[in-house]
Parts: sequence; structure tokens; C-alpha cells
Amino acid sequence: MTTPTDDAHLSVQHTSGPLAVAVVTGAMERHTASAVRSTALDVINQGQPHLILDLTGVTFCDSSGLSALIGIWHGANDADGSLALAAVPARLMRILTLTGVDTLMPIHATPADALAAHRATRRTGGGEKALPRTL
Repeated sequence: MTTPTDDAHLSVQHTSGPLAVAVVTGAMERHTASAVRSTALDVINQGQPHLILDLTGVTFCDSSGLSALIGIWHGANDADGSLALAAVPARLMRILTLTGVDTLMPIHATPADALAAHRATRRTGGGEKALPRTL
């Protein structure tokens, strides 16, 4: 069970043109995940369709949190952008792997690694492939 101090928050730490790096903290569960998704989609819709989420501070994630991440991924793809995850806690990484969500979006050890990969992908003209909206 989570406490009010575990509320999940998303705060943008850095923007550069169409890219934003945001930090998610707290518990992503049924009471908080929709706010994280909404905030991330606002960032995407305000001109940063390429989003890197630093998940270092995520203390808990249930199916609602997982659904929020998938919704953010869809929003980024719909805006011709991308979603990458960085510093994913071990418990959340297990969930991403078990559900196959780790195959949808790049996962990096650190936000710096995610930034470097994003820059390299943009330089070479590559990008993540959008999969059908069947999830």
C-alpha cells in the first residue's frame, strides 16, 4: 500500500527543441498513474514529442503505472516522437520484461545514456518503429 507521500510526480528537467527529459518519482499506481500520463502527454503535445523518462525515483509500479507508460509511448508515437526509459528500478524492469513492454521502447542505464542514444539516432536518421495500437 502507498501513502500520500508516495504520490507519483513527473517534472521536466531539461528541454532541447523537440526533446524533453522528465523525472518520475513516487508510486505509479491506480490513484497516481493517470496524472503522470496526463503530464507527460501535455509535454509531448506542447512540442517535445521525444521524451526520456528518468525512473530512478519510482518506488512502486502496478498495472496502472504500466498502462500509463504504454499510453505515453502511444502519445509520443502519435506525435511522430519517441519514448525512452532511463534508470529503471529492478522491480519495474522485471515487470517491463515479463510483459514484453521492454521491446516497445528503448531502456537505458542512465538519462545520459538515453540522451546519447537519442542524439545518435537522430544523426543517423533512424528512429524507433511504431507498432500497432493493439496493447
